[in-house]
Amino acid sequence: MQATLAKKPLSGHAKSFLDFCRVEKGLSANSLSSYLIDLQRFSSEISPMAPMGATSEDLGRYVDSLYRAGLSARSIARHMTTLRNFYSFLTREGEIQADPSEFLIPPRQWSNLPKYMNREEIDRLLAAPDAVKPTGVRDRAMLELLYATGLRVTELCRLELSNVERDSGVLRVTGKGNKQRLVPFGESAGEAIGQYLNQGRPALLKGRASRFLFITARGGAMTRQGFWKLLGGYGKKAGIFRDLTPHVVRHSFATHLVEGGADLRSVQIMLGHADISTTQVYTHVARRRLREIVDQHHPRA
Repeated sequence: MQATLAKKPLSGHAKSFLDFCRVEKGLSANSLSSYLIDLQRFSSEISPMAPMGATSEDLGRYVDSLYRAGLSARSIARHMTTLRNFYSFLTREGEIQADPSEFLIPPRQWSNLPKYMNREEIDRLLAAPDAVKPTGVRDRAMLELLYATGLRVTELCRLELSNVERDSGVLRVTGKGNKQRLVPFGESAGEAIGQYLNQGRPALLKGRASRFLFITARGGAMTRQGFWKLLGGYGKKAGIFRDLTPHVVRHSFATHLVEGGADLRSVQIMLGHADISTTQVYTHVARRRLREIVDQHHPRA
C-alpha cells in the first residue's frame, strides 16, 4: 500500500503543510514520513474530491474505512492526528473557514506497559559484542551508552562527536522537534566510549573524517536500520529471544531508574518526553515489580 501511495502526487496545500511541519515545527524525518503516507492515503480514498473540500461526514467515512481495513487503534489515532494537524494548519492559514476534523473522536487505546529487561539480561547483552574487533568495540560502546542514557535510536545514531563531554559525563542531545537536552552517562559507558575512541573508531575510519560518534566500516554514520539488526543479533547471542528493539533498552533504562528511586521529573528530562504523563507509565512498572517482590519473598504475602 505504501509503495503505491508514494507515487500519488500531493496537493500544494499538503506540501505546504509538510514544509511547515519540517521548518516551523522541526518534526523528525520519521514523523514527516508518517504524515506523508497518511495524507497520500487520505487523498486517494476521498478522490475525486480534493482534501480542501472534505466535510466532517467525509472524514467520518474515511475513518470508518480505516476500521474496516483492520488497522490498530494506535494506527487509526495517528491518522486522526495527521488530519487534525493538517486541517488546523489550513484553518490558521485562512484556506478553509471551518475545520472538518474537530468532531473526530479518537479510538480508545489501552495503555500497555512497556517491555523491559532485567539487570541480568542487560549484563548478558552488554557482554555480547566481541571486544577484539573494532566493530565489537563500537557496538559495546553503543549498547553501554544506550542503556546508560535511554536515548532514542535516531538520537544515538546521529550523535556527533562534539556533543560528547567525556570529562563531565554529559551528552548534548537534539531530540524531537529539534529540542536540545543534557543527558548524563556513567563511568561504565564513559570507559566504553573511551576504548572505542582510542581503538575502534580510528580502525574503522582508516584516516577518513566524520563528525558522527558511531560510524560504520565505510566511514558513514550508523543507521537506525543497521543498529536494529545488530541489536537483534546480540539479543539472540545473549539468549534474549523475544523481540529486542532499541526501545526495549530505553524502557529498561527508565524502569531501572524508577525502581531505584529516581523522581519522574528527572526521568522525563533525560528521556526527552514533552509531557510527564508519557513518563508516568514507568510508575506502573515499578509498582508491579514491587508487588512481585512482596509476593515472592514476604512470608505473609
